[in-house]
Amino acid sequence: MMLHVINKSPFERNSLASCLRTIKEGASVLLIEDGVLGALEGTAVSGKVREAMENVKFYALQSDLETRGVSDKLMKGIECIDFGGFVDLTADHDLVQSWL
Repeated sequence: MMLHVINKSPFERNSLASCLRTIKEGASVLLIEDGVLGALEGTAVSGKVREAMENVKFYALQSDLETRGVSDKLMKGIECIDFGGFVDLTADHDLVQSWL
């Protein structure tokens, strides 16, 4: 099982879009840093993320959501995690792919 880590805004880079085109069923996506903007409801990418959520589990780093002041706009179905959860995710997955 693979964990995909996205740290770039989907509005500045195509990392999230590229990930979603190639991701396999059962994988997980962790949104960190500016990547958490891909977890917000009502954006240009929320439809694609919601569609991917049918086969893929999404996580967002709580501290990065808070830093950007967008915690209240998180899409339903995306799990907020702390740094301990980040560590657990990396340990629970066989492979980790960071998208630049």
